Formats: sequence, C-alpha cells, structure tokens
Amino acid sequence: MEVNFLALLVAALSTLVVGFIWYNPKVFGTAWMNSAGLTEEKLKGANMAKIYGLSIVFAFLMAFILQFLVIHQWGALAATGGDPDQAGPAYQAFMAEHGIKFRTFKHGALHGFMTGLFFTFPLIAINAMFERKSWKFIFINSGYWIVNLTIMGGIICAWM
Repeated sequence: MEVNFLALLVAALSTLVVGFIWYNPKVFGTAWMNSAGLTEEKLKGANMAKIYGLSIVFAFLMAFILQFLVIHQWGALAATGGDPDQAGPAYQAFMAEHGIKFRTFKHGALHGFMTGLFFTFPLIAINAMFERKSWKFIFINSGYWIVNLTIMGGIICAWM
C-alpha cells in the first residue's frame, strides 16, 4: 500500500470547487453570511491567497487521514504492524482474496459520508452551539463538509 499524493491533492482541491458552488449567494452564500453575522464589508480586505492556500493545506491533511477511513486494506496492513514486507502469510492471504474489493468511488463516498455525518457534523455543531450560532449556520457548514467528505472519500478510494 502506497500513498497516492496526487489523489489526495485532487481530493483536497475538490473542496474549493464545492465551496465555490455551496457558498455562492444563489445557493447558501447569503444564508451563510447572515447566520454567521457577516457582511460584504466585513469580508473585504481579507488575504484571500492566504485563506485559499491554507484551506488547501488543511483539506490535504483531512484527505491524508480520510484514506485510512475509506480504504479497508489500510486496516489490514495496520493490524500486521504496518510493514507489508514483514506482514506474513495472513496478510498476504487477505490481500490475495480481498486486495481490491471495495475500492470504488461509491464505497469511498459512503465512508466519506459517514465520516461527515458522524464525526464532522457533531464537531461543527458543538463548536457552533458554544459560539451561539444558529442551527441554520450549523446545517450549512456541516452540509458543506458532509458533501466534501463524500466526494473526497470517493476520489481517494477509487484512485488509491
């Protein structure tokens, strides 16, 4: 098992594409701005290169960890100590029988969706409740990440 850094980069970049659509004023952008207490004036003057650059870095970190959640073969390798050359016959037998099973976009998307729904949604909700944000804010931002993790999981699982 090798890490496919190009797949992780493409998965990370996909978050920008989803963001351009999701936060467009004709989709959820205006509702998000209102629920976040933002105005056009407050948004002006930001260092967008820094924001987008760091967003890609952080999305790449998420993609890196997501690969271990969407690709079952990583779990089999981890159970043997992590070195495929030292894994032994049980790992080799597992890989011979199941090596490429469940390595589809659909399967990765399912695990990405579950990660978004059962990990990211609660994380965003907890923070937002303490920040006294509305449920609209929570659902807009959580929905964005659920969609992103679904797409990222699909890309990673199908391409790795």
